[in-house]
Amino acid sequence: MRKITIAIDGFSSCGKSTMAKDLARKIGYVYVDTGAMYRAVTLFALRNGLFADDGSVKAEELESRMDEVNVSFRFNAETGRPDTYLNGELVESEIRSMEVSNHVSPIAAIPFVRTAMVAQQQQMGRDKGIVMDGRDIGTTVFPDAELKIFVTASAEVRAERRYKELLGKGMEANYDEILKNVQERDYLDSHREVSPLKKADDALELDNSYMTIDEQNQWLLDQYHRAAAE
Repeated sequence: MRKITIAIDGFSSCGKSTMAKDLARKIGYVYVDTGAMYRAVTLFALRNGLFADDGSVKAEELESRMDEVNVSFRFNAETGRPDTYLNGELVESEIRSMEVSNHVSPIAAIPFVRTAMVAQQQQMGRDKGIVMDGRDIGTTVFPDAELKIFVTASAEVRAERRYKELLGKGMEANYDEILKNVQERDYLDSHREVSPLKKADDALELDNSYMTIDEQNQWLLDQYHRAAAE
């Protein structure tokens, strides 16, 4: 089996990160959650008052402080998955809050933020043997990836998953608010000027609306074996 790059793109709350983490662990690859990187930048902006009262980003101030933002991942032996760190601080739970979810799309649409994060991502994947998920991995970060997957599911199904996930973590959750957030993020992610969310021409589409986790994991593993053997 040759070592390859696996790019998994798709809409928010499709379970991309979970399936990417599971696949990476199963085949011994490095996993990078690019969405967590943009969430970490968003958390930095929220903590430092870099959003205006109307919810817009104070872009000039953020740009002047981007060199203060260092996002890294460390393997968690208990969960078997990597955790996200912002400037050396564990923020894995904090970046999954609804406050961050409600602010991440405008941050992720800013060109200088994407440039900084894409450069970090490409550096992480220079030696292949990596599974990376996000919005523009197969189109911008790794356009030559040997395996590209585009994941989709209905907005209602995704909102229900997110709702249950937050409740399971003991966090407050409102289904209608989450559904609205999912729909707004879909629009913003698909219509931003820089690296909009779209399916790469050579990506395989996976609609997992009514698939079990075991079914989607097996499908993904089959695609990996096919691509790595070519």
